[in-house]
Amino acid sequence: MSVAQQPAKEDFAALLDESFQADALMEGAVIKGTVVAIEKDLAVIDVGLKTEGRVPVKEFAVAGRDAGLKPGDVVEVYLERIENALGEAVLSREKARREESWVRLEESFNKNEKVQGVIFNQVKGGFTVDLDGAVAFLPRSQVDIRPVRDVGPLMHTPQPFQILKMDKRRGNIVVSRRTVLEETRAEQRSELVQSLEEGQIIDGVVKNITDYGAFVDLGGIDGLLHVTDIAWRRINHPSEVLSIGQTVRVQIIRVNHETHRISLGMKQLEADPWEGIEAKYPVGVKFKGRVTNITDYGAFVELEPGIEGLIHVSEMSWTKKNVHPGKIVSTSQEVEVMVLEVDPVKRRISLGLKQTLQNPWEAFAEKHPVGSTVEGEVKNKTEFGLFVGLDGDVDGMVHLSDLDWNRPGEQAIEDYNRGDQVRAQVLDVDIEKERISLGIKQVGGADPFEEASGDIRKGSVVTCEIIDVKENGIEVKIADSDLTAFIRRSDLSRDRSEQRPERFAKGEKVDARVTNFDKKAHKIAVSIKALEIAEEKEAVAQYGSTDSGASLGDILGAALKARQDGDKE
Repeated sequence: MSVAQQPAKEDFAALLDESFQADALMEGAVIKGTVVAIEKDLAVIDVGLKTEGRVPVKEFAVAGRDAGLKPGDVVEVYLERIENALGEAVLSREKARREESWVRLEESFNKNEKVQGVIFNQVKGGFTVDLDGAVAFLPRSQVDIRPVRDVGPLMHTPQPFQILKMDKRRGNIVVSRRTVLEETRAEQRSELVQSLEEGQIIDGVVKNITDYGAFVDLGGIDGLLHVTDIAWRRINHPSEVLSIGQTVRVQIIRVNHETHRISLGMKQLEADPWEGIEAKYPVGVKFKGRVTNITDYGAFVELEPGIEGLIHVSEMSWTKKNVHPGKIVSTSQEVEVMVLEVDPVKRRISLGLKQTLQNPWEAFAEKHPVGSTVEGEVKNKTEFGLFVGLDGDVDGMVHLSDLDWNRPGEQAIEDYNRGDQVRAQVLDVDIEKERISLGIKQVGGADPFEEASGDIRKGSVVTCEIIDVKENGIEVKIADSDLTAFIRRSDLSRDRSEQRPERFAKGEKVDARVTNFDKKAHKIAVSIKALEIAEEKEAVAQYGSTDSGASLGDILGAALKARQDGDKE
């Protein structure tokens, strides 16, 4: 070998070593190559090495789209090994793309920036997303703000995502579409709320209906339409007038810019029916209405849409005092009512049902005046009398004292039982107090006491026949009557020494003065002592006073003699 050839061999060896060292450094890196041919489903790529590599064409496809490769295209691939058993370079487009994507995604994740991706497959618990080469997991709960039944429209469509977690060692990426939507929605809500003003009228779509109202979408933000603000009339449930998806015109009542809460109203767009309510429904006038609701304390009646009045249970019936309103009226029934009171400030109207009917006590008084006789059934017995059912569903009361002329009421009431039919006389009708007083004893005839007493009055002088002598007085029968009386010991004489019952004998007649005469109580009291005192006063008045020189004894003697002379005649 010549001297000239020795340096050439050394230079070639150095260049070869340098080439091998450069090739070794490129393994595991992303390099550029040129597509030289397409063989079936493989792309033949020249990356500037001694050999070429083959990569499946499908690895160049993005989000399910055809790769569209052709000879001469320059592509980036991942060099795994320079030469395999077949003497070819081992290349991967997928790993190249993933490597590039990881670098960009880490930057976006650190900066909390959104990334673009495509949902391309459904897996257990969620979906897979292609983030320009890197595959991420999208949990089902992170797809949308509300559960999505059909994800079809979201598939294979580029859209923004938020990276929630990255782990390069395990190759895991978790993303969320919901976070992006919430952030966008929050911005839209804030802008929309700022543009809304109280009193503004706007169209919306009913999104949800609850027992207390409906939520209306105003174009990115929901407002609450409370059930009391849907209409002026009573609405038991919002579904009576609203349905999901319905477009409604509403007025903004209140806006809270901090909490983004919006209160809406529909009835505010209509005229307030309570305006001038006192003139429309004057007190004392009758109107017809429909029963809308029944409670324990009364019934609500709609006089017109938006105007309801309450019939309190006490104003429902003249006679049914302790009956539930549902036993008197029914829901949807049309009734005639009278306006009793109107309060425009509290928006209340008090109505009466019984006032549209004749007062049964007035009707009874017209049909059965005092003194007339009625018949009825004994409804109840009490310690003070009987209650008798009468015409017009009213009751009359027979007091104990009006049961019998001769017996005490406590004794006479034992003759009667509930359900007995009785005849009674109307004694009094108090319409205001709703009371009817009856008497049973009055039906049997006149008061025997009154008939027996004749012309006897308090102060009358009567002749009495002694029918019994007792230790504390004498029992007498008044002449020409069936009346009896008892003269107590103290009333037997003016003179204390003569107040002895034994002075008198059975069958003997004595004169006495009536000191008490009570027709109602059937009581009569007589006194010999009272008669003597009255005669003394009369004698003094007739014969002069003791100042004329005559003694009291002389005066009484003269008076007694005159009385005896008169008796002889």
